Amino acid sequence: MSNQYFKRIRTIVTFFLVAISLASCVHVHHPGPRRTVVVKEKRIPPGHAKKMHGDKSARNHAPGHNR
Repeated sequence: MSNQYFKRIRTIVTFFLVAISLASCVHVHHPGPRRTVVVKEKRIPPGHAKKMHGDKSARNHAPGHNR
């Protein structure tokens, strides 16, 4: 009876060892961090903005104008 018991345990242990060895062969690909591209918005020159809005002066469309 003990011989049959050890055969059963050996079969179960062998099954688990084979299952673990096959499960460890799986390759999972983790993609790296994606790079975000920052696109700067191109500003229209003050002279063109003046013409588009029909103003007489480009002063109001200049980025450094604080008046």
